[in-house]
Amino acid sequence: ISAILSVSLLAFHLSLQSGSNTVLKRMNRKYTAEEYLESVNKIKEYFPDGAITTDVIVGFPGETEKEFNETLEFVKKINFYEMHIFKYSRREGTLAAKMEDQVSEILKDERSNILIDLSKNMEKNFIREFLDSTRLVLFEAKEKNGRYLGHTSNYLKVTVESKEDIVGKIKNVRLIDCKDLTISGIIV
Repeated sequence: ISAILSVSLLAFHLSLQSGSNTVLKRMNRKYTAEEYLESVNKIKEYFPDGAITTDVIVGFPGETEKEFNETLEFVKKINFYEMHIFKYSRREGTLAAKMEDQVSEILKDERSNILIDLSKNMEKNFIREFLDSTRLVLFEAKEKNGRYLGHTSNYLKVTVESKEDIVGKIKNVRLIDCKDLTISGIIV
């Protein structure tokens, strides 16, 4: 139990929705981009290795190119570990479904793809910060290829080789290389 207690989770999910205050207001969100940034900065102050993930909606009714670019610049400033990108989908009976200036599917696809590409790059950059370091990893499964899969406290995905069954165990692992957003490591 003491080994488990010594590993605290350093992954935080804060749903953003948009980095544009005018879009947040149309969404009836009760926060601004600046207030969101304050929360992120507080987390980073106390948990500098923390992984921050978020949700972003593109194509909310009336979203202009300027508002989308505000979101794009805002997420770059925060440098998330991971973003979950959703295209706004019209749902009958909601206030948003009745709004004018519905964004075309083509434009939603373009904006979504831009943010998905950015998210992948930010995730790679976040992972690179931890290469050549040693971290505690909780191993959760043995993969078909015989390697063991686990996660660090800030939810980096790590695989290692081991002769012993390490599922359910916490091990010190030297993080060596990264391919396809999964880190290869060596138990130390």
